[in-house]
Amino acid sequence: MSLALLLIDIQNDYFPGGAMEVPGATEAAVKAAALLAAFRNKSLPIIHVQHLAARPGATFFLPGTAGADIHPSVQPLAGETVFQKHSPSCFRQTPLLEHVQRKNITRLLVAGMMTQMCIDTTVRAAADLGFSCLLAHDACAARPLAFGGREVAAEDVQAAYCAALNGPFAQVLPSAELLASL
Repeated sequence: MSLALLLIDIQNDYFPGGAMEVPGATEAAVKAAALLAAFRNKSLPIIHVQHLAARPGATFFLPGTAGADIHPSVQPLAGETVFQKHSPSCFRQTPLLEHVQRKNITRLLVAGMMTQMCIDTTVRAAADLGFSCLLAHDACAARPLAFGGREVAAEDVQAAYCAALNGPFAQVLPSAELLASL
């Protein structure tokens, strides 16, 4: 089974000073960068995904802005695959599925932002499409949420989504354990 690294939406707007800061983005990017370095060192397939806002009234990931750029910590190198998307799923209206099928990729190691949105949506879609997924939980980050008058801290959102994905949709592990298994 061929394994590829899928880095999702590690973009400037999610970092301190960005238009949609995500708590823990910097720490998650450090872990994602270590995964990226290991995949580069072993010449394993790497796929970067960049979200560009397409909906009216969007306030972040605006095309042509520095906030929409992929963060320098995981900047793609020449020749690395980069896809752009306009919705939470990396598979929706992108060439990702055709690309991984053409390359005979059957396993995806996923890292990126935001766990409760694009990571969750993409991992579930990948599992539905028959891919085996690994999720580096410490190479991802989530934002706090609110529902029914209740505030949910970012670390609780992260834990809940990772817990829900673990098992039926992905094997959720720390990046160090995933690095050791490469």
